[in-house]
Amino acid sequence: MKINAMTTQTQSAQQDQLRQAAMESKAWPFEEARKILERIQGKTPEKGYVLFETGYGPSGLPHIGTFGEVARTTMVRHAFQTLSDIPTKMYCVSDDMDGLRKVPSNIPNPEIVEKHLGKPLTQIPDPFGTHDSFGAHNNARLQKFLDSFDFEYEFVSATECYKSGRYDPMLLKVLENYDEIINVILPTLGPERKATYSPFLPLCPKTGIVLQVPIIDHDVKAGTVSYKDEDGNIVVTPVTGGHCKLQWKADWGMRWAAFDVDYEMAGKDLIDSVKLSSRIAKILGNPPPEGFNYELFLDADGTKISKSKGNGLTIEEWLEYAPAESLEAYLFQSPRKAKRLYFDVIPRQVDDYLTFLNKFDEQTIEQRLSNPVWHIHGGKPPKEELPISFGILLNLASVCNTEDKSVLWGFIMNYSEEASPEKMPLLDHLVGYALKYYTDFVKPNKIYRKPTDQERAAMEDLVKSLPKVVVDPLELQTEVYEVGKRHGFENLRDWFKSLYEVLFGQSEGPRMGSFIALYGVDAMIKLIEDKLAES
Repeated sequence: MKINAMTTQTQSAQQDQLRQAAMESKAWPFEEARKILERIQGKTPEKGYVLFETGYGPSGLPHIGTFGEVARTTMVRHAFQTLSDIPTKMYCVSDDMDGLRKVPSNIPNPEIVEKHLGKPLTQIPDPFGTHDSFGAHNNARLQKFLDSFDFEYEFVSATECYKSGRYDPMLLKVLENYDEIINVILPTLGPERKATYSPFLPLCPKTGIVLQVPIIDHDVKAGTVSYKDEDGNIVVTPVTGGHCKLQWKADWGMRWAAFDVDYEMAGKDLIDSVKLSSRIAKILGNPPPEGFNYELFLDADGTKISKSKGNGLTIEEWLEYAPAESLEAYLFQSPRKAKRLYFDVIPRQVDDYLTFLNKFDEQTIEQRLSNPVWHIHGGKPPKEELPISFGILLNLASVCNTEDKSVLWGFIMNYSEEASPEKMPLLDHLVGYALKYYTDFVKPNKIYRKPTDQERAAMEDLVKSLPKVVVDPLELQTEVYEVGKRHGFENLRDWFKSLYEVLFGQSEGPRMGSFIALYGVDAMIKLIEDKLAES
């Protein structure tokens, strides 16, 4: 009993130390969590929990930007849970009742969708042929992916909320405050849009299309709005029960008020929309949520990633070439800074994640709370020290020109007696990723060149020098440097670049000392001799 009591006291002291460090941490998730704690004044809200929310527009296939919002919100939620024992929930809301305005360019059978433009996404046939609707298909893809990361969330369909009556009380409040809400939005619109704007968009009972028509009357007592249909007839429709939906800025503010949302972040491109929706939430009687505006992902050309264009990496594509944790580490760092998101960033992000992981055990509690792996793994990152980097693996795959994992593992186990696929499952996964990345991106772009006379002489010297060096990465690296100096390379980067281009067929490569130690001195000598003989 005494031992248990001492253990409990130790755990309590550690929890207090962690909470104190978290209260002072400058890591952005803790800064956000403290804002929420201040918002609720340290007390449990009347609804019984703090509500985090993320939104998803399922007009296109889910992409990393969508996932990024959920991952980052989860990081803030975990930071809040570290600071407080107040219960929390997270809603992932799909705006699947929005009318589809254009056909995405990256879907099969686009003609199926084109016939139904203007209808809610949940009323459009699925071009993939796997679900009841296009909205359901995209929702399922998002949920499947989020579930694979073990995110804790509740999925919320806007269609279900509108049709089930969940939104009805707040929709009637929008109707009661019709003029005030319109006056929030109208100053932001052009003359043509002002003439037709209404927060309510009726669903046509004939076609099912979400109509953007002028509302000619609204009746608060009856809970209805009136408009003219295409035949000139006056149509009176309830604002409740899924007969109408709201324009998205009004919808966002209504949703915050309906659910009493405490936290939601948004992209930098939505700053003005956040302000407008916040004013609407206040009109409806609820304070807007806390949150911050993150920067957008860009493609290789520096263009904003679009769901409909499909010009960025998809979630599935990243996971073909790297572990999920590497993506989360990328998302954690500098969320207010624009990031380019394309295939070339993957190898560096994998090695960055591994570096963060290896540093964790040696860090103070304050340093750990700023380490991405603490936030990725809920404060309990795995322990697996790897003998080599992902970049080295890529170059090993390149030199071996193989798609066979056992070939790479032969070199790895020769280099490190402790390494094996069974003992190091993370490294085994990385071997598979490296082979896939090499096959798809490195191999097709290999361009070998002949060495110059200066480079040939230096490489011949390196062949003679390597057997004299102790097989140690640092010693080997020093010797490669010395050879470059002896042969008059003013900029030693040019010497290393020549090794990469002549031996590997690429302009960038690994730290040569580490690579030679892994690949083996004899194998390296043979590689150099073979390439010199070919030229």
